Amino acid sequence: MKDVLVIGAGPAGSVAAAYLVNQGYSVTVVEKSKFPRFTIGESLLPLSMEHFEEVGMLDAIKAANFEVKSGALFIRKDDEIDISFDENFTPGWTWTWQVPRDEFDHILIKEAEKKGAEVKFEATIAKIDFQADKVVAEIEENGTKAIHEFKYVLDSSGNAGVLSKMLNFDIKYAETGRRSLFTQVKETNRERFKRPMRITFEVLEQDLWYWVIPFSNGNTSLGFVGNKKWFDIPAADQNELFRKMMEKSDHFIERFEGKEFLYDVRGANDYTNSSSQLYGHRFVLAGNTTGFIDPVFSSGVAIATESAIKSAKLIEKELKGEKPDWDKEYVQHMKQATEVFHAVVDTWYNGELQRIFFHSDIKMEIKKQLTSILAGYVWDVTNPFVKRNRKLIKTVAHVIGMEEAAAEAAK
Repeated sequence: MKDVLVIGAGPAGSVAAAYLVNQGYSVTVVEKSKFPRFTIGESLLPLSMEHFEEVGMLDAIKAANFEVKSGALFIRKDDEIDISFDENFTPGWTWTWQVPRDEFDHILIKEAEKKGAEVKFEATIAKIDFQADKVVAEIEENGTKAIHEFKYVLDSSGNAGVLSKMLNFDIKYAETGRRSLFTQVKETNRERFKRPMRITFEVLEQDLWYWVIPFSNGNTSLGFVGNKKWFDIPAADQNELFRKMMEKSDHFIERFEGKEFLYDVRGANDYTNSSSQLYGHRFVLAGNTTGFIDPVFSSGVAIATESAIKSAKLIEKELKGEKPDWDKEYVQHMKQATEVFHAVVDTWYNGELQRIFFHSDIKMEIKKQLTSILAGYVWDVTNPFVKRNRKLIKTVAHVIGMEEAAAEAAK
């Protein structure tokens, strides 16, 4: 009997598997895809660096020479704010990476495998039975089904929601009315442009933005996210629609005009989701099922790896015969992250956070506190924007609005 079955080999599954094998537990990872495989979400947050370091993956990632991400640039016509993670309010990592996820995810799972995890690619869970003293799983691999026994299951299958579907949990998809489209291009003349390697978010409308994420391999990820109404443009297909969207840019039309797409444009609608239940008898859910919100602040991988580390440590307690408080130590912990990120995402789209970001005289202390959240440090309750999040953003935006109105009236 193995100790832990991990479902899914994305960042959450890889980090959890690495942690557990480092502690001496036997782990099997079941992944439906063949790696490397495409996935979106190429921008990381400094928070995840702590997780990679803790499980011993940093050296392998550094060896790949990914592009260093020391912050992010937000621009709106002639306004801009350059966020630098070395201005964090909360002490922690001040940099991370922007990565092609196919290569990055492959490195992580291969490292987990090197550490001792058994990894089954192109395999699925056909059946699973949670018994009193064990978990019996039927795993299908290469057309053959076999029975395996485990003490615990960690489901990090992301949007696939393997256990959620098998156990009939509700997966809540928020009807945000937002849509995303994305692709990649190859660049050969970046040096012609200002700050060519800076990850940039260009605000085209209050509820429409354009991401530009350059990679060290010469490719650049491009994507649009916004209200579905902005995508209602006559077009033969998504590729043509994307090119028409690119024409809305004030800053990147010259840089990317005419560039060939490395793959056909892909997209997603109403992608904000969470599972109604995160743990139960001999299982826990980690990764995107704990609550994927929105790509604007790149929180996806950070929340995934935090949930992986946290859940793996609580599984370790269970395997040692201890009784962790899953509600307090896991559910409430992850709820804190989603609450804070929901606040900054919602106030971004309603314009309040944008008003703060693009204020001509943003106070440095406020900038540091918001930067800390954008770095992933959403559990530091000494940060006023963590403790009061939505209310404080609304208040600060209101004050700035009054100041701007007074200044305009005085002209």
